[in-house]
Parts: sequence; C-alpha cells; structure tokens
Amino acid sequence: MPKVLISDPIDQAGIDILSQVAQVDVQTKLTPEELIRIIPKYDALMIRSGTQVTKEVIEAGTQLKIIGRAGVGVDNVDVPEATRKGIVVVNSPEGNTIAAAEHTLAMMLAMSRYIAEANQSVKSGKWDRKSFMGVEVYKKTLGIVGLGKIGAHVANVARAMGMKLLAYDPFISHERAEQLGCRLVELDILLQEADYITLHLPKTPETTNLINTDSIAKMKPTVRIINCARGGIVDEQAIAEALKQGKIAGAALDVFSKEPLEEDSVLRQLGKELLLTPHLGASTEEAQINVAIDVAEQIRDVLLGLPARSAVNIPGLRPDLLEQLRPYLQLAETLGNLVAQLAGGRVESLNIRLQGELATNQSQPIVIAALKGLLSHALQERVNYVNASLEAKERGIRVIETRDASIRDYTGSLQLSAKGALGEHSVAGALLGDGEIRITSVDEFPVNVPPNRHMLFTMHRDMPGIIGKIGSLLGSFNVNIASMQVGRKIVRGDAVMVLSIDDPLPEGILDEILKVAGIRDAYTVTL
Repeated sequence: MPKVLISDPIDQAGIDILSQVAQVDVQTKLTPEELIRIIPKYDALMIRSGTQVTKEVIEAGTQLKIIGRAGVGVDNVDVPEATRKGIVVVNSPEGNTIAAAEHTLAMMLAMSRYIAEANQSVKSGKWDRKSFMGVEVYKKTLGIVGLGKIGAHVANVARAMGMKLLAYDPFISHERAEQLGCRLVELDILLQEADYITLHLPKTPETTNLINTDSIAKMKPTVRIINCARGGIVDEQAIAEALKQGKIAGAALDVFSKEPLEEDSVLRQLGKELLLTPHLGASTEEAQINVAIDVAEQIRDVLLGLPARSAVNIPGLRPDLLEQLRPYLQLAETLGNLVAQLAGGRVESLNIRLQGELATNQSQPIVIAALKGLLSHALQERVNYVNASLEAKERGIRVIETRDASIRDYTGSLQLSAKGALGEHSVAGALLGDGEIRITSVDEFPVNVPPNRHMLFTMHRDMPGIIGKIGSLLGSFNVNIASMQVGRKIVRGDAVMVLSIDDPLPEGILDEILKVAGIRDAYTVTL
C-alpha cells in the first residue's frame, strides 16, 4: 500500500480521503533534517505553508510521485527540481475563491455602514446613531480591477445587489465581461467613474502601488476602496493621506505590504473611515476544508494512476518525454510572454506555428506552455500548465495551431502570432545546438538575440543616425545597453531594433523615444 506523509496541520476530511488508498502518517513540526531522514519511504507528501520542500528533500524522496500543497501558492516547494525528478506538484488554486470573494463583499458592506465602529460603540455603553450614518451600495458603480475567478464572483453578487459594474482587465475579452454584466473600460475611466473600487490582481512590478497618490487624484471624493488581493498593490501611505484629507470616503484593507501590520503603522491611527482585517480572505472553515479535500483527491488520483487536475508543473508526461521537451517548453513560454507584451494584453487570438522537427512531435505540452507564457505576465502564480488552456478559454482567446515540417532554418522552431490591444504582432524563436534560446524574428523581421530580463523593441524607418539617437537618449537616462540588433528586409525600409538593457526603463523615457524622428512604435518587455 502507498504511504503518504502529512507534515502540516490538515483538515480531517483530507486525511480521510487519503486513508482510503494509502497508509497516512501525520507528523507535523518536523525539522528539515527529520523530514529528509524519513521522506525516502513515502510515495506522496502533503503540506501547507509550514513545510519547506527544498531540493534536498526532493532528492531524498526517491519514491515520491506527488507533492500536494493545500493552498493556492507553492512558494515553499522547489517546483523545478520536482519537475526534473518527474514528481507532480499540485495545489488548490480555487479552494478559497468563494471565501475571498465573500470577504471582499463583507468588507464593502461593513465599510459602508461602519459596522465595526458601531459595534464597539454599543459595547462601550453608547447609543450613538448619528455618528454612523452610512451609504447604500444599491445603484452605486462598482469598479472591479481584475476579472478572474474571484472578481467574477464578486461581480455576480454585486450585480444581484443592484450595483452597476465596471471592470478593468487587459486579459479579459469584451464578450467575457459582458457575460458577467460588466462594462470593460480602461483603468483611468474606472478610477474616475466608480463609487467603489475592489482589487483582484496578483502583485507584479506593474501592479505594485497601483493605487497611489496619482490614481487617487482621478477618483471621486466619495469613492471607497477595497483590497483583499495582495499587499503592496495599494500605497498605504497614500491611502492614509487621502483619508485624512477627505480625498476618498473610505477604504477596507485585508492585506498589507508588510504583515503582520506594524504597530506604528499610520493605518492604525485612522478612524471609522478605514476598516482593517488581518488577512482573513481565505480564513473560513469551508475554505480550509475545500483545499484539504481538493489536494487529497489529487494525491489519491495520482496514486491510483490517474492525472491530477491542478498540477503546477507538467502533468501526465513520462520523465523521459519531459526531459526531451523541456527546452522547447521554455522556448514556448518565453515567446508567449514576449508576444503578449508586444500585443498589449487583452489578446483575442494566438496562432501557434510549429516548424521543423517540432511539427512532428507531441504538440499539446508546447501549446500549453505558450498559453502559460501568454497569460503569466498578468496572472503570475495563478496560471500553470494545467489551467492555462481553461484560463485562455475563459478570456475568449482563440487558439490556432499549425504545423510546417518543411522549414529547415533550425532543427525545430516556433512562431507565435497574437492579436491584442496594440494590434497584431508575431515572434519566432529556436534552440541553438547547446539548447540556448534565440529570438529569431519579430513581426517577420529577422533577428538573432537571446531573451533578456529587460528588453526594448522599436519599430522604425531604416535611416542613418536613428540607432545613435536612441543610444544617446538611453545614455542620458543612465540606461545601460547590454546588446543591440537591427532586423530589416530592405535597405531604407521598415526595421525593428531589439535592445537588451540592464534595468527597467525609467518613467517617461518611452515617450521621449517615440518623439525620435523615424520611430513608429516602442515597447518595453520584462521576461
């Protein structure tokens, strides 16, 4: 009989499911050394956030088939090492969806009616109704920033309460937004028109301090802001100042840039206009049961030889096939990430063209990897190799796969074309003999550059001096260029320039680049 180790506290419902097919040992608070010592005899490991599944643990787990994390993230698991060993890693990406959505709605209502302050007032012996005059949410406009699963559930309930719905999500189609009763708009319009703003985004470089002094200046003074998503999306100092100065009517925060919230935080000094809770979004009995059941069922299925439904690495592939495809999967994911940023988000369609030997191989993992890359810039840890296809479908992205085995420029190459908010763009890439990834074309212009963390792409006229002007401009902003290459089809015609740079572009420099004579478009990309 298979053996399962549970090394963090798990709801009994999960233990009961696993006990049907395996011997289950519950040993919590193990030291790293103790875990490494006992893990060789187990076929599966179930954890929460307490256990760190390091490379050393995975190497010691010679019989491990699956690692299950009863929660959303897998930050405490060395997923690349597990993948290399052919171990499936699963989580529960939807287990707390309802809990987080309901907490968002509870915060919105409690903030509107000053529930927490009124409760404290009555318990202190007062009967002060005048101080707690609230507002109704009925017929108010709710701006939802991020229309994924949690945002979508918030939309459904808010619509039932009679609210008008705006949404901003660069990776959601207009059709999907309309299905949820939302008018899809640009962020500035949402900020200007919304009476309530709720955030449902991952924290990325683009979303860090998304709500700041500048964005608050665009809002109504009667607006109320809710953040139950990630700490750091809201500039807490800016929120505090806006509340003090009456620039916004209220805020409700469940997550913070640093947790626990510091004792001297300016947020603790504010009155009834600010509602604070200690990261309770997933803290329901049902959510804890749901994640335990979800992950236990997946571990059970894998032990029975069935596929896992929420693997964060590649499910259902034999280790030998995984080893063969891994470089191409990285190529596909990189190109997907790149073309999504060039297309500007809100991608309507993705054409995946497999060329050379790739056209004769199993294509599904490569298509999934391309979709994961396409969506990863917006969804971060929420997208994986299992849910990428579903996430694309829910966003109305049409996927077209074509094959061309006749192309011989490289042993195997891949071309992705995406139509998005900034028009249609295409990128192609290939693997060199040593397995190194190369970007081989951008919008059909030939190049040969390795992907870099920070890149700048320009579309311009092939004319004397333009490269020098861009280089000088970047130098004036203290931007160091690691490499530069120009691709063109004819002399003095259109061309593309690809620059690898050491750091992100400073604010405002892209506008200056677009002012250079001959430059038609410029795009920054972070891989």
